[in-house]
Amino acid sequence: MSLYDDTVLVLKGYEDQPELRDLYLEHLAAHPDGIYKPCRAGHITGSALVVDPAGGRVLLTLHKKLGMWLQMGGHCEPDDATIAGAALREAREESGIAPGLTLLPGGPVRLDRHPIPAPCNWHLDVQYAALAPAGAVAEISEESLDLRWFPYEEVAAVADGSVVRLLEATRARLGA
Repeated sequence: MSLYDDTVLVLKGYEDQPELRDLYLEHLAAHPDGIYKPCRAGHITGSALVVDPAGGRVLLTLHKKLGMWLQMGGHCEPDDATIAGAALREAREESGIAPGLTLLPGGPVRLDRHPIPAPCNWHLDVQYAALAPAGAVAEISEESLDLRWFPYEEVAAVADGSVVRLLEATRARLGA
């Protein structure tokens, strides 16, 4: 199965946010290359909010290009077999937490569509949550200006609405 086919299958099984899900599926049907960065009409991205449920905190990265506190994430690569795998790869690369970082079961937590500068128009982000192992030590990557753990209660003060909605959905799934 290709990354494209996996993403379509994941989206078809995603029951929340039906209008946005359908927009993603329409995009992929119209743009077979819509999973990768060169697609100028927009492209699928995979991200993961790294959470430490025991500590009641999340790890955010201060994005180098955007200057915003965001979850880990980015573009799909040719070697990615699944959209979940792309999100987990990005989370591991950007957080420096490789061993023990796992995705929260149950598939994507949310979808988020946001505009980006030309030449592309849109990121169609498939958002997951990743569970950090106990005692995880984060390491800043080249893509970040900073990397910091924030208590759940402080996220709304530093991050945009997309990250806040992702955290709320993640906490609901965790029962926290």
